Amino acid sequence: MTETVLKGKAIKLGDNVSTDDIISGRFAHLRSNPPELAKHVLEDALPGFISRVSKGDFLVAGRNFGLGSSREHAPVVIKISGIRAILAKSVARIFFRNAINQGMPVLLCDTDKISDGDELEIDLSRAVVFNLTSGVQINCSKMPPLMSAILEEGGLVPYIQRYKDFVIFSSFKGED
Repeated sequence: MTETVLKGKAIKLGDNVSTDDIISGRFAHLRSNPPELAKHVLEDALPGFISRVSKGDFLVAGRNFGLGSSREHAPVVIKISGIRAILAKSVARIFFRNAINQGMPVLLCDTDKISDGDELEIDLSRAVVFNLTSGVQINCSKMPPLMSAILEEGGLVPYIQRYKDFVIFSSFKGED
């Protein structure tokens, strides 16, 4: 089960951070070893990132975070690195779903009021960020109920494992 109130430090990024910026294609040979792959997260976009992230920190981005190819391992390595949640003005739809499926909260809000290194408290159930450094409160868009339920279970696989008896699968039958 996921905690509903998270505390950590902001690590700030800009706009248009792609999945290739998150984990460069030159490390594709490491995809079968996520902990090793995570050592290279944001290596080109934010040099020194891996040495400054602490468990429980937050990535804070601008617009269009996670654009590009559907690299399911992008949110995986962000999570392995110690990042607890992502805050952004906007996020590519496929990245958003991949992150939720991996149990990584993604909140959409005005990140201009957050500076690199700010101490934050995030109330996931209320979709509110408290910037403890500046005293500012930032409202985020609420997560759809299904996404919240998936996060509550820690990701899509644990969600399906828990609710497999309630999930109804159907197939489309075309006209004869």
